[in-house]
Amino acid sequence: MNPAGKPDLSWVLNDVLNVRGARHAILVSADGLLLERSSEIPRDDAETNAAAMSSMQSLSRAVAGFVAGGKGIWKQTLMEYDGGWIFLIAAGSGAYLAVSAALDVDMEVMSIRMQQQVKALGQALSTQPRQSAGAEA
Repeated sequence: MNPAGKPDLSWVLNDVLNVRGARHAILVSADGLLLERSSEIPRDDAETNAAAMSSMQSLSRAVAGFVAGGKGIWKQTLMEYDGGWIFLIAAGSGAYLAVSAALDVDMEVMSIRMQQQVKALGQALSTQPRQSAGAEA
């Protein structure tokens, strides 16, 4: 547990950042909250990107039916930019792992490493949807 009383999940980020070409990593809740960030990315940038990654996973899920005759299920989003790549995968119930990497990253190694880390997380990354304060169930 860290000082804020939440589990320390930095080991997940540290492992994926060991892949040559990896730059930053963030863990994001489905509603766009930053759960964890790698030390190289400033908190403000990580929070902005967390919100964007939440939207990206939502968009990716929405167009999953475009694959395999309407029966596609989203697993990973890969985005290419002038300066590199962003990898985005589900990381438990209601959480996502996003990694930015250089253009020369070994995409297969990165994808496999991310999947291994997500599998290792299991329940540790599962987050419940936020509930309104004072709302009746």
